[in-house]
Amino acid sequence: MSYSRGTLWAVTPSEGETGMATILVVDDEANIRDLVGVYLSAAGYSIAYAADGNAAMEQFRAVAPDLVVLDIMLPGMSGAEVCASIRAESATPILMLTARESDLDKVSLLEAGADDYVLKPFSPPELVARVRAVLRRTATASALASGPGSSAESGTAIAPEPTAIQLGCLMLDPATREVTVDDEPITLTAREFDLLMALVKRPGIVLSREQLLEEVVGFAEYTDARGVDVHVRHLREKLGDDASDPRFIETVRGVGYRAKRAAQ
Repeated sequence: MSYSRGTLWAVTPSEGETGMATILVVDDEANIRDLVGVYLSAAGYSIAYAADGNAAMEQFRAVAPDLVVLDIMLPGMSGAEVCASIRAESATPILMLTARESDLDKVSLLEAGADDYVLKPFSPPELVARVRAVLRRTATASALASGPGSSAESGTAIAPEPTAIQLGCLMLDPATREVTVDDEPITLTAREFDLLMALVKRPGIVLSREQLLEEVVGFAEYTDARGVDVHVRHLREKLGDDASDPRFIETVRGVGYRAKRAAQ
């Protein structure tokens, strides 16, 4: 599989992004590892590398990256196993690289805990755009948590997020991105939190899968709707929500999802 580096001007650092985040790039093919590293470095990120699954876990624990770009086919531990291991101890965003094109394989990546995936051969600028989209949300949340109305990185004013949202025994705090159910903290990935927030801030309003993708991601990255379904299923499992008798998230068959107006 061959890739062309092309020009780098399209992925130069955006204002305020330089040095913001460390990204762990995991791929056993040196040319892909280097290509991804070149483009992400040009975009202003610090890069760490690993060539197999065991090294990926060692680097993850040593570096504590802000995001992991992870190939699915690795020697030793597979990418899916690495993804599951990371997810067992961290909500760090994971973007998977895969050459598999079947819908089943794509869904299996999300089931393993990935936040997003990119098919090989990929466009490096598109990969950078997806990385930026995830890290921008994470950076905004961190700035809000560090102090109201200020950004730790740039010192610029940030519009305040709404106060905590309560839906029965479910509580979300947009500033700290904390979630509790019955006063018990719930750990969500960045994608899961954003999806839940999109629903609960409009209780009773039905949102299609396409609307949820547009709001949470900024573009529709999945070839079908099952990617959203997987994230909703993970959300329900973590919230202790029963799809057949939901307290929080209702399925509107053939359309999408909505948060219940009065959760119990």
